[in-house]
Parts: sequence; C-alpha cells; structure tokens
Amino acid sequence: MAGASLGQTIGPVVVLMGAAVIAVPLFRRLGLGAVLGYFGAGILVGPSVLALVTDARSILHISELGVVMFLFVIGLELRPHKLWAMRGQIFGLGLAQVSAATAALALTGYAMFGLSGPAAFVAGAGFVLSSTAVIMTALQDRGEIASEQGQKSVAILLFEDLMIVPLLAVVAFLAPPLQGQQGQGWSDLLLAIGALAVLLGVGRWGLDPFFALLARSRTREVLTAGALLVVLCAALLMEFAGLSMAMGAFLAGVMLSSSSYRHQIESDIEPFRGLLMGLFFLAVGMSLDLAIVAAEWRLLLSMLFWFMVAKGIVVHVVARLFGASKHQALHRTSMFLQGGEFAFVLYAAALSAGVLDERENALFATVVILSMALSPLLTLVTDRLLRHEKSMDGVEHAHDLKGRVLLIGFGRFGQIASQVLLSSGVRLAVIDKDPDRIRVAQRFDFKVFFGEGTRFDTLRHSGAAEADAIMVCIDEPKAANDIVALARREFPQARLLVRSYDRDHALTLIRAGVDYQIRETVESAFLMGAEGLRALGFAEAQVKEAAMDTRRRDAERLAAQIHGDELSGRDRLHLPGMPQPLDKPSA
Repeated sequence: MAGASLGQTIGPVVVLMGAAVIAVPLFRRLGLGAVLGYFGAGILVGPSVLALVTDARSILHISELGVVMFLFVIGLELRPHKLWAMRGQIFGLGLAQVSAATAALALTGYAMFGLSGPAAFVAGAGFVLSSTAVIMTALQDRGEIASEQGQKSVAILLFEDLMIVPLLAVVAFLAPPLQGQQGQGWSDLLLAIGALAVLLGVGRWGLDPFFALLARSRTREVLTAGALLVVLCAALLMEFAGLSMAMGAFLAGVMLSSSSYRHQIESDIEPFRGLLMGLFFLAVGMSLDLAIVAAEWRLLLSMLFWFMVAKGIVVHVVARLFGASKHQALHRTSMFLQGGEFAFVLYAAALSAGVLDERENALFATVVILSMALSPLLTLVTDRLLRHEKSMDGVEHAHDLKGRVLLIGFGRFGQIASQVLLSSGVRLAVIDKDPDRIRVAQRFDFKVFFGEGTRFDTLRHSGAAEADAIMVCIDEPKAANDIVALARREFPQARLLVRSYDRDHALTLIRAGVDYQIRETVESAFLMGAEGLRALGFAEAQVKEAAMDTRRRDAERLAAQIHGDELSGRDRLHLPGMPQPLDKPSA
C-alpha cells in the first residue's frame, strides 16, 4: 500500500519533469522560448490530450509559489536609487503605455466581443502585461539592455511588473461579495494595516541582523533556508491578513533590495523560483480546455488579431510621443505585441474570485499563448525590415558600460584598490563573503554586498555580464582560480585583473589567460628594498637603477618559467652578496 501510494505521488512528478525536459529544449531550439515549451508540455500531458496528469487544479495551486518567488525577485530589483533614477521613464513612459493600452484593449473586448465590463477590463489588463522573459531575452541577444532604447523597454517592463500587485487588488475588489462578509470591512482593513506594519518593521530592523547571523555559519544551505523562510513567512502573513501572498513576497523583496545580502539571496532563491515557475506554466497548459478552443477558434483568432492591433497602435504612438524615431518605435512595438506570464496570474486570480468563468479564462489564456508564440516571428520580421537602418544603440551601449567594474573581495587589498577606482569616478560593485567586513563598510556608508564569487549565479546577479572589468582581490588562490575559470567561460567581455598569492600562483593565472595579475606583496617589497638603499646613503639614480634592474629580472624569470626555460646564473638569483640563491622567491 505504501509503495502504491508513493508511486501515485511520484508518478505525476516524473511525467511533468519528463515532459518539461523534452519540450523546453525543443521549443528553445525552435526559437519559441522556454515558456511556450512548458505550455506545450502541459497541454500534451494534461486532461485534454494524453490525460497522463489529471489533477491540474492541485498542481496549479502548489505552483503558485513560483509566482510568489518571482514577485519577491522583482522586489529585490527595486532599489530606491534605481527607481529614482528611472522615475521619469517608469512613471512617465510606463504609465502612459500601460494605461492607454489597458483602456484600448478593454474597449476592444467590450465593444467588439460583447464582454462584460469587469471581464473586458481583466482581459485587456492581462494582455497589457508583456512577457518579461521574451523581451529581456530579445534585448540581451542584441546587446541592447544598457542602451537608451533598451533602458526604456526595461522601464516599461518594470512598471508592468509593478502593476500586477494593484491589478490583483482590483480583481479582489471586482469579485462578488461572499455571504457573511458584509460589515467586516473595518476589521479587515485594520488587520491588513497591522500586518503591513509588522512586515515593514521586521524588514527595517530585523532582516539584516538575521542574515548576518546565518552568514556567520558559513553554510550555504542555512542561508538558502533563511531566504525561503523570509519569502514564505511574508507571503503567509499577507494571506492571513486577507491580502495576496504575492503582495507579501513583493514587499519582502523591496525591503531586502538595499540589503548587503541581496545578491546572495537572489542567487539562492532563483533555482526554486525557476522550477516552480516552470511548474506553474505546465499547470496553466494543463488547465486549457482544448474542446473550447476547437469550438471557438474563429473567435480566438479574431480576438488575437484585434488585441494585437489595439496594443500595437498604442505602443507605437506612445513611443513616438516620448521621442523615439520611427524605426525605434516599430522595433519596440514588435517586442511588446504579446501578452506575458503575469496574464495567467491575473486570469487565475480572476477565475478564483468569480470575475471570469471557465470559458473566458480559457479563451483569454489561449490568446496570450498564441501571441507569445508569434512574438519571436514578428520580431524577426521587423528586424529584417529595419536591417538597413543604421542604429546608434551600440554606441550608447559601449558608452553606458564604460567604467563598470565588479570587485570581488574587500579585504585590505581590495579596499585600497577600490579607493583608486572610486577617486576617478568609476562605477563599482563590490562583493565579499565576510559579514564582518560588510558591517564595517556600512559604518563608513560604503555598500558591500554579500556573495560567494565562485558561484555563477552570484556573479551574474552582481553585474558580471555587464562589467568592463572583474577585479579578483581575494587571498585564497584556489578560489581565485575558480573565479578566473568561471569568468573566462561565462563573461568573456570583462577584462580579468587578479591578485596572486605567490610566484607559482602568478604563473597559474598567466597560463589561465588573465589580463593582469600582481603578487600581493611584490610592490611593497620593491619599495621596501629601495628605501633600504636610500637609508644606506645610495644616490637616487643608483636606487632607481637597482629597482628597474630588479623588476626587469623578475619579469624575465616569470617569462622563462612560463615557457619552461632553465634559469641560470644571475637570473636565477638575486643581488650580489646574498649567501645562497632563491629559486622561488616568495614575493
């Protein structure tokens, strides 16, 4: 009996994972993206086709944790200074596009397809929320994320992501009241305010000390568990107060956005978020009723066409009004024509609240899926039409990246190196895995983030993919070698400048292809030797000549060892008068 029960539990999991690992790589290879792969896999194994998994509702309920974590990660990205710098684009361009497109789409649904007012609003608002995954992938493939036009697209996506929280609140407001809930408005309001106050208080005074305590354990699993605990507790608190779990996770992310542990938390959460989001998309695909789709395909195609036309006109007009050229506006329009992942979140919430019925949910979700499937094709066609247009985005991109440096390790070596960069106005991101160093830096109003530099996800979240240079200033040779190998493979655009421990380590780094390495004691040793000559009364010209000669021979020894040449005589050593040669100087 126990074996049968275990098989019934694991069986659906095996089916879903198998479908995902087959469908997602296939769809990505076809240029359709991972999201559509999950949808396709869900439709295939779901009740409408093979019926290998039939309990789509339960899976959808569990997988909503993926959406919760997605909103938490979005909150982590909303640092106050970033929001302030982009305020004009986010709350100007983003607000204009979202509000105008929502009105146009709601009017289209109401006037052309006979939807009720609430259903038309939800349908339009869901289609307005473009696919962050699709658009960010397109921008990254073109190298346009840091360009002026790329930043405008990012600002619009950021505003759309922000809109999911108030839209979920609007859906709850539009829901028909349940019996027995009348007269509880004030108590519910007070409960919600109290829960928000508790959440904000804990976030303001409790989270940083909490993660500092966990970081001292030097155990990665403990820090991961702590990050998950924060997300889930915030989500449960908001649900208890009658608000959405997504809102709780979002607020928790915002509160941690300025934390020194933000990059590490984001790295720890991302695998869970990605897995659960994939499960969410699988469940959405399983929930589609293909019988309704087959019965109403004419309505579906008509709705898809007019929704894309209405949204496309608004995106193009708003882009032109905000200073985009004709070709830039067409390029942005082709990317934003589709609906996105949050549409399914909104439609699922509207279905649960009674704002949409099963038929409307299936229709709207299918329209979004079809628009996402068409998006790569539309973008490709637009790119070909505009291929003769000379773009300045690359110039803006190069200028925008100038001066970006990721510095790993904030010990005594890294602190001095960072001051040289900061004195010249270089934009610097610093990570270190020692909580005590982070706290000391905070006392001087200097921001150092907690992060393990040997991890790919931590480097990516810390800006390695956009950095001009990565400076490795840690005093652990093995860890430095691991970072070099990772950076050379994953972030080839960045120059690598590395602190080496001794001559052997320097040789290892040179052979690994770093752009620059320096032994941690060699320069101070050269200076000390020169001062020794001055103390003995040597003329300044003799001091400089000796220093130059020593540096030259040191460089020659390194070059000879790299090529495996034998060293002999004076080049093996040294200065005259030393009692015995040093084959491997420690400096």
